[in-house]
Amino acid sequence: MRFQQYYLDCLSQASYLIGDETTGRAVVVDPRRDVEEYLRDAEAMGLRIELVIETHFHADFVSGHLELAAATGAEIAFGSAAETEFPIRHLRDGERISLGEVTLEVLETPGHTPESICLVVWEHPEDEIPYGVLTGDTLFIGDVGRPDLLASVGFTAEEMASRLYDSLHDKLLRLPDETRVFPAHGAGSACGKSLSTETVSTIGEQKRTNYALRPMTREEFVRLITEGQPIAPGYFSFDARRNREARGLLSEHEAPERLDLERVRALCESGAVVLDTRDPADFAAAHLDGAINVGLGGRFAEMVGAVVEPGTPIVLVSEPGSEVEAKVRLARIGYDTVEGFLSDPYRVFQEHPEVVVRSSRITAAELADILSSDAPRPLLVDVRNPAERSEGVIDGALPIPLAELPPPRRGAALGGGPISARGVLLCERVQVVDRSQPALKPWPSRRLRPSGRLRSVDVTVRSGCGVRSAPTRPRRV
Repeated sequence: MRFQQYYLDCLSQASYLIGDETTGRAVVVDPRRDVEEYLRDAEAMGLRIELVIETHFHADFVSGHLELAAATGAEIAFGSAAETEFPIRHLRDGERISLGEVTLEVLETPGHTPESICLVVWEHPEDEIPYGVLTGDTLFIGDVGRPDLLASVGFTAEEMASRLYDSLHDKLLRLPDETRVFPAHGAGSACGKSLSTETVSTIGEQKRTNYALRPMTREEFVRLITEGQPIAPGYFSFDARRNREARGLLSEHEAPERLDLERVRALCESGAVVLDTRDPADFAAAHLDGAINVGLGGRFAEMVGAVVEPGTPIVLVSEPGSEVEAKVRLARIGYDTVEGFLSDPYRVFQEHPEVVVRSSRITAAELADILSSDAPRPLLVDVRNPAERSEGVIDGALPIPLAELPPPRRGAALGGGPISARGVLLCERVQVVDRSQPALKPWPSRRLRPSGRLRSVDVTVRSGCGVRSAPTRPRRV
């Protein structure tokens, strides 16, 4: 058996390639949209991808089932409760999918969503203990799937939590303790509230350590799981719909269109948003008036989804050479509306100072001086999530997650790293940033390059968004 786990750090998302060397047949489970990694690895292993299985309709990313099917001719499969705009194979509870010796067994496990399934992986069909189970968003390491994402489409959180209780106790927890657990998400995902950073565990370990699996009544479980869930990003419902639709395919190597300043202006007048993907310090030094800054480092796509409405036309301002990466990472959450990128932005900033603005940035020490002075106290807005705030807060700061910032008010936004940059930028859009602080000095002159000279980018280092494998890559068992 060939078993490969792919983990995308910037979305905390896991996908899987499983193949049988004796027959060369393989399946991919829960793929992302940029599918070249699966195709390359399957070819290197001598495998043919014949089936793409989705454990459910994902809300946090747009899956790559259509891209993989187009590239390989593979069939697409979902649980029996799934309904889509494209042809699919419906998988039933207890159904076995034979790849040769390697066999997958379907468990219908509604709760996170009605159509959720898990896949038990058997290296040999006669084995007493399965190799592992792919649990999708039903069971995570340290948590279980949230049951509240379908509240707007006719299912209450309490109803789905009750179904999740049955799926866990009647299906997954009856597997042998030695069964490995391979979830679809890890720490950082908004699909649960206490996910571990680990990417593999066992059923036995989860029985011992997972707070949601300790002995309790159904009513206690429902109450526990429906309380304290993180705020779901606004794009979640959009992505869940897109995963049902016969949408367009991603061309992952095609660069966005190169745009001059006049074309950018025309697009903005028509409703486009300028998304500046550079480092927050570079953005603060100089950026196009009205631009939104979400740097490519870290959870880029997720953060764009928190401040830009799905379907909004997007113009990129990026470090030269990073435009394709920005496009692909936006496409992972279904943001396929990139109109193009501003050509040679540093030259534009130099030649058109009338369209350039700068942001005020202050240090923690400077803020402390302001708060201890006789000056009127600014409104402090802490845009971090509850888990981040648990690490420490400033007295008097108003806790409002980024996606819930209120209408325009004067104040200062607080956060950590990219979060503070996003908060400040959103604040600038609604005129709440305190601009009384001196602007940063102009961007370094080394940034001012002649047209056509590109800054080199190491595409193998993607600030937590590269693909890594766990526990080994590739893996033969």
